[in-house]
Amino acid sequence: MLFWLKEEMAPQEFTRRLATVITHVDEIMQQEIRPLVAVDIIEQLHRQFAILSGGRGKDGAPIITFPEFVGFKHIPDEDFLNVMTYLTSVPSMEAASIGFVIVIDRRRDKWSSIKASLTRIAVAFPGNLQLILILRPSRFIQRTFTDIGIKYYRDEFKMKVPIVILNSVSDLHDYIDKSQLTADLGGTLEYRHSQWINHRTAIENFALALKTTAQMLQTFGACLATTELPRSIPSTEDLLMSHMRQWNKLQDELKLLGKQGATLLSCMQEPATKSPTSKLSLHEVENVATMERLLVQLDETQKAFIQFWSEHHLKLNQYLQLQHFEHSFCEVKLALDNLLAEQAEFSDIGDSVMHVEQLLKEHKKLEGEGQESLEKAQLLAVIGDQLIQSHHYAVDSIRPRCAELRHLCDDFINENKKKHDILEKSLELHRRLDKVSQWCEAGVYLLASQAVDKYQSREGIDIALNDIETFLGTAKEYQLPSSKDFYNQYELMLTLDIKTKAQKVLQKLSDVQEIFHKRQMSLMKLAARQTRPVQPVAPHPESSPKWASPKISQPSTLVPHQKTSEEPYTETDLNSEEKEDDETKSEVKNEEILESSHDADNPEPEQPDGSKNLSHSRHIIRDLVETEVTYIKEIKNIIDGYIIPMDFIWLKHLIPDVLRNNKEFLFGNIRELYEFHSRTFLKELEKCTENPELLARCFLKRKEDLQIYFKYHKNLPRARAIWQECQDCTYFGVCQRQLGHSLPLFKCLREPNQRLIKYQMLLKGLLDFESPEDLEMDPSDLEGGSAKNGPKRTKDSTFLADLQQALAMMEDLIKSCELAMDLAAVTGCPDDIGKFGKLLMHGSFNVWTVHKDRYKMKDLIRFKPSQRQIYLFEREIMFCKIQLEPSDQGLSPHYSFKKSMKLMTLSIRQLGRGSNRKFEIANQNGLEKYILQAASKEIRDCWFSEISKLLMKQQNNIKDVYEDEDNGRQISLKPLGTFPVGRQL
Repeated sequence: MLFWLKEEMAPQEFTRRLATVITHVDEIMQQEIRPLVAVDIIEQLHRQFAILSGGRGKDGAPIITFPEFVGFKHIPDEDFLNVMTYLTSVPSMEAASIGFVIVIDRRRDKWSSIKASLTRIAVAFPGNLQLILILRPSRFIQRTFTDIGIKYYRDEFKMKVPIVILNSVSDLHDYIDKSQLTADLGGTLEYRHSQWINHRTAIENFALALKTTAQMLQTFGACLATTELPRSIPSTEDLLMSHMRQWNKLQDELKLLGKQGATLLSCMQEPATKSPTSKLSLHEVENVATMERLLVQLDETQKAFIQFWSEHHLKLNQYLQLQHFEHSFCEVKLALDNLLAEQAEFSDIGDSVMHVEQLLKEHKKLEGEGQESLEKAQLLAVIGDQLIQSHHYAVDSIRPRCAELRHLCDDFINENKKKHDILEKSLELHRRLDKVSQWCEAGVYLLASQAVDKYQSREGIDIALNDIETFLGTAKEYQLPSSKDFYNQYELMLTLDIKTKAQKVLQKLSDVQEIFHKRQMSLMKLAARQTRPVQPVAPHPESSPKWASPKISQPSTLVPHQKTSEEPYTETDLNSEEKEDDETKSEVKNEEILESSHDADNPEPEQPDGSKNLSHSRHIIRDLVETEVTYIKEIKNIIDGYIIPMDFIWLKHLIPDVLRNNKEFLFGNIRELYEFHSRTFLKELEKCTENPELLARCFLKRKEDLQIYFKYHKNLPRARAIWQECQDCTYFGVCQRQLGHSLPLFKCLREPNQRLIKYQMLLKGLLDFESPEDLEMDPSDLEGGSAKNGPKRTKDSTFLADLQQALAMMEDLIKSCELAMDLAAVTGCPDDIGKFGKLLMHGSFNVWTVHKDRYKMKDLIRFKPSQRQIYLFEREIMFCKIQLEPSDQGLSPHYSFKKSMKLMTLSIRQLGRGSNRKFEIANQNGLEKYILQAASKEIRDCWFSEISKLLMKQQNNIKDVYEDEDNGRQISLKPLGTFPVGRQL
């Protein structure tokens, strides 16, 4: 630890300063002269046979008074000596050096007491004596004895100071002023012996506490100096916290000692502060001066301790910072070393465009993985710089670490850039090689595709030459540099494989260029031959060649024709430049051209019926797109005309607080609707204009996105409540007039509901137009082998199935939105209502509650039924109480949750005997069952059928199978729902 504490206050210096404080405290309390303290001789002091009243002689000598004390001669010599030693050490060194004046009051005593007092003073008085004043006994005989005794025993006392025998107190006043004498000696000096003892005891206790505290601080400093620093970060943190706790404890003791000293000083100064005319006595002034000197030493102790701790704490913190820095450095360096090693292994430069692109992706991935380590390293270097700037003691250790981190980062970045540049050049090289290869292949294909029969005319030759010239004109952008420049430019990535590939490409380029040169020369020779006059020769009819239309066939690709005398030269001249594979490519190409030409000349006729159907579908979709645009504009008007102006400062005074605080609930997620329709759905609907068969798939594809309507409708009841409360506010009127709307806002907020219905109507209209009969194939068509319409019918059936799914999806969405609005009106719904499953049905019923055991008359049946709103979910049935509350439209129903029951625990049966609108459900786990009366028999049958289906479905799904371990026999348990599902006879 010493190696890093050299720059702070050395523990020796701290110990020396505290030792100085201790020495000063001893000097102040005169511990060198008087090792005694008041508490050690408290009983002797309380006997009051000698007092130090604080009075002074004319030259400032301290006065010690021996009051009348009956048993003075019986006081033990040790007690007398201790008291004298203590009293003579209380005055300052300066005052004590003048000498003490002793006043012995024996007016009511005998000569023997005076003799004993003088004897003891002569033998045991520890200080310097200046004068002894004795008030002799007042009785005559004792006064006589005193006068004789003094003359006779004066030499025996061996006193070197004058002894004055006084007859009365007035004689004493000739030697000492009245203000320096206590009241019993006829003076005016106030003196309370008990107070003097208390003050002396308090001062000495304070001095002792100060001395003890200084010694504790010395021990603490020595402990810190000898503490071994741990090597682990947690241990260092624990050590720092331990030192902090000790420091806080000592600091609290110093503060407490300071408060005690200040309180004691104020108590001593209290008489003077209470009255301006009051003055402190000399001994009180000395006590105040003593306390002030002790407080100065306490302040010096605090300063030394704070300075020592500040520097120690700073160094310990710096040591912890260094440990953190070293730990982070090791982690970051290891990560960078691993990155550099992985980077060094990344030496492949690729052998194709695809390979190089993959390598670039891997290189980018490596660069991304290393980014975090680089950022950590750079941040750690910055932290190191901050430590250096804060004058950290380990600057010489931190600075090289920072330099090493930056060097590693630069190495990784530079090597990364170098690798990336090499890969980019490699990619450029392979792309150029590929382009040259493609150009060569295109050139070979061009030569192979030039038909020989075109060369029989000058026009055909000119066209061929022009094609060749045009193609050769594109060679510049594919041209590779010279071999020397090529190797200089790509020297870094020219591996053996790449060199071989480049040589092959260059050779291929040279070969193709040579072939083009030979073809040009041949065509030029043919052109020269066409300019000579040719003698017309009438060929034999059978030998005349028959030229076919190029749209139908090419002579060279069909059957060989008879060559004329000039043709062998032409054919030989041309074919000598081409390879056999070029001829094959030419033949394949010509065949493809012929086939495409044939197909183009014989298009299939369009079906008139399909065109009619398509026209009607497009009309419906066009209407859908137009209304979609209008719908989006209406939503945009609500956003721009009602929502955005709420933030306008000049309109805020028109908006009530209820509306301002519930803006989100009034408009719900209408912005989300606008974003979906304007950015996504409209564009997809526009694509369906030309392809109507995509419409159904468009709706099915956006099934999840359309669920935003469920969220919108779920909020609609709350929006209605806010609207009813705020519909008369001026703000809505201003916005409505500004927009020019004839309908109020809430009518506009119902537009999303109308839009869903519009989707449903359009999908239904499109589905009705697609006649199912058109999709049925006549058996005669199959017998006649008429398979021409088969694919179309399959396509139409798929389209019809998609339309049916889209319509069903839209109907389910509308139903769920309506039910969402109904559920939103139910108060007190359980939080886990989502676990109930899909909401299937809901309606109003009269409900009687019947007790199963019927042991109470009042539980047999409730003659007055309760009206309940019942919701049927996939897994539960929920009962709600109906309450009619007034609204703008009269009394509107509101529902509050009462109870819910799991379907798997229920049984159901119909009631006979004229109860054609009632059925009964019972909960197996409860004591009650419920009789439900519907509004009609049809509603009863519908609910009974739906609940029965759900129960049967759950019975089929619940199969608890136990396997008997002894014989492997399986036991199938009967599912819950013990009551039979059926009609009671």
